[in-house]
Amino acid sequence: MTSISTVGHADVSAVPKAKSRNLALDRARTFLTLVVLLHHAVIPYTYFGHTDPKYFFGFDMIVLATDSFFMAMFFFLSGLFAWSGIARKGPLNYLADRLLRLGLPFVICAFTVIPLAYYAISLRHQPEIGFSEYYWNMITKGPWPSGPIWFLWVLLGFDLVACLLYRLSPNLLDPINRLSLYGRRRPAVFFAVMLAVTAAFYVPGLMRYGQSSWFEFGPFSVQHGRVMLYASYFFFGAGIGVANMDRGLLAADGRMARVSWDWMVLAIVPYCLLWVLIFIKREILGNPSPLPNWYEGLYALCFAVFSVAIMFLILAFFQRFKQSGSAKLLDPMQSDAYGMFLVHYPFALWLQYWLFDYDLPAIVKATIGFVLTVAASWALTRALRQIPGASRVL
Repeated sequence: MTSISTVGHADVSAVPKAKSRNLALDRARTFLTLVVLLHHAVIPYTYFGHTDPKYFFGFDMIVLATDSFFMAMFFFLSGLFAWSGIARKGPLNYLADRLLRLGLPFVICAFTVIPLAYYAISLRHQPEIGFSEYYWNMITKGPWPSGPIWFLWVLLGFDLVACLLYRLSPNLLDPINRLSLYGRRRPAVFFAVMLAVTAAFYVPGLMRYGQSSWFEFGPFSVQHGRVMLYASYFFFGAGIGVANMDRGLLAADGRMARVSWDWMVLAIVPYCLLWVLIFIKREILGNPSPLPNWYEGLYALCFAVFSVAIMFLILAFFQRFKQSGSAKLLDPMQSDAYGMFLVHYPFALWLQYWLFDYDLPAIVKATIGFVLTVAASWALTRALRQIPGASRVL
């Protein structure tokens, strides 16, 4: 989740220069941050989460959609500035900056934000446990969940791989960059190639590991079946950002934004098919474990199509309506979005803990949780950024 900037005119293999900020990408990143907060606000009231007695099917629809794209899109947006950053700063300096921006927050959050958040869940099952006892058991015996901060260490790992690949060959991602330049006029071609590659990585991974298999080592965790999906998004973004980003797929005057309704159709169709497959799993197959390979393969394929299509739709929307008042509403939050991502989880879980005993509709509970989580995490981020040097991290 790096700062958003564009790349100046250059040859594909040239070292890019910083230019003015791309507001469309900034707003897309801020929008995704709010989607993360919404996702965590509604999960307790879904079929999958259902940690609260209240339930609303509409939240299942939201969670299915958000879980299918938002973290992959975060990796894509972060990748946009990786290769150009390495070229400008050099691999060692770039990696040092990323350790400060990603590694330090991961360590701090793993020892503070995450225990504070999950203590709310622990109290629901063990109301007599004190925080000090819970904290000590978490870091010494486990499990030590990572919550949403797993994104930080995985992104740092991708940045490390990008630095190593850059040392191997600075021109390694030039084919993706040339495809991006072509995508300015023919975005469907870029879409098709990206879909083919991401599906090739994700479908076998899901068929091998399933949807619920996680790598876990202390606070380090990630879904086995999605690691390579996230990596493919990151490096497609990095390829676009090699050079000439303002003249490629994401160009302000490119064709991508002008065909935004096409991306909507491409997103809606696989999303509906995902629900058909969920119905088959629950009502026809009887929720077997493990699921048949044919089912996992079909689900992964629909997932991959939806994920790429909705990302294109969001990028096209913010590019097409960059002058609209509704898009500009996100601007005041842009500089605080990363900090909100880091600190929001305790607010979300403690609000859900507090709301649990109230006999309110699920929609009311989720709305209260979402609004207060946004307000509290934004206010805390603003306060933290006043600390000298904190803005370099947050």
